[in-house]
Order: sequence, then structure tokens, then C-alpha cells
Amino acid sequence: MASAAVPASSSTNLAPPARFAVFDGDLDGTWQELLAAAPALAIDTEAMGLIHGRDRLCLVQVCDAHDNVCCIRLARGQSEAPRLQALLEDDSIEKVFHFARFDVAALAENLGIAVAPIFCTKVASRLGRTYSPRHGLKEVVSELVGVELDKQAQSSDWGRVEELSDAQLAYAAGDVRWLLAARDRLEVMLRREERWELAQRCFACIPLFADLDRQRFGQIFEH
Repeated sequence: MASAAVPASSSTNLAPPARFAVFDGDLDGTWQELLAAAPALAIDTEAMGLIHGRDRLCLVQVCDAHDNVCCIRLARGQSEAPRLQALLEDDSIEKVFHFARFDVAALAENLGIAVAPIFCTKVASRLGRTYSPRHGLKEVVSELVGVELDKQAQSSDWGRVEELSDAQLAYAAGDVRWLLAARDRLEVMLRREERWELAQRCFACIPLFADLDRQRFGQIFEH
């Protein structure tokens, strides 16, 4: 473990995570065991850019329902993280992302991880929050959870993994801490509007779209 300092919140007037850790390369055994007990985990990633195969994955963030948050810093050229892989491929744990299509592709491209099962809050928002054109994480969390996220560190240099600032770590932690709460509220909405089964079918398609993106066929269904 490289560090266990709790970052200042990336949102104003919010308490820091209940537990926070930063790891180099992979989880340790204690945190793997801790997170493996969760029925669902919030996951996010940070990369050098949005093009798979060109822009490397730099950071993976994980959070459970008890506000235990960790960030895994990935070295340049790293191609595996066995403990993280076991966690993300565990069929008994739902992995919750916002815009899972990107994260699932990045994890597969960089670490050979086949994530399953998946819940995507962006897809769920588009299916459930049809009254709004705004489906970014900031907007979804603001409305459904009542938390205002600070996105200032979003476009920053994540490649300097050993020198990430407190602001970057706070931003990274913030992006996963509220996902599970948003996921639960979206499920209620989808079930109410009788779109829950449709959402499940959409989530099941995400690995396919992620693979198409990795192979530069991301626009194959466009007219």
C-alpha cells in the first residue's frame, strides 16, 4: 500500500470516506477480502485519454456500500492485476459504473479483465430519466443523491501515478462514493416505469459494445 491518507472531499461540506487506501499495482489481500464480501461495488477508471490501445489506464477506483474507498495506481506497461481481476470477474458481485462502456473496454484492453455482471448508471438514467437531457455523472448524482460533485480534476494528467495530487485523489474517490446510491434510486425508477427488464438487457450488451470500441467498430450501428 502506497498511502492511506484520506483525501479532502472533492465536494464541499462532505465528510471524507469511512476508509481510504491507495495501492500500487493491485489490491492487497485484506482489501480484496473486504470488498469481496460486498453484493455490489462502484467502479471507475482514469486514463490518459479516451482512445483504447493508445491511451493507457492509470487508476482504478473501487467503493462498497460502507464507504470503503480505494484507488489502485497502475504502472506504465502493467498488464495484469490478479486480485482486482478476481473481484471484477466475480459473478456474485454487481459492478456499478457510470458509462460502463468505456471502463469495461479500458479494463479489458489494459488488464485483460472481463467485467461481469454490470450496472451502468448512465444507461439507466437514459432509460429512466427521460424527462431530462442531462445524463452526466454530476447531474445524475446531484438529482438522485443530493451531492454536488466537483469535476475540476477530471481533465488532468493521470499518468504521473506516483505523484497524484490530493485534489486528483479526492476527485477519484468522489466519482465512486455516490454511485451505489444513484444505482438504487435508478432501479426504483426503472421498475416503476416498467423498464427494468429492458435495462438488464442493455447492461448485458455492454461488453459487446466495449469490444467493438476496442476494435474501432464503435460506430457500426450508426446510419
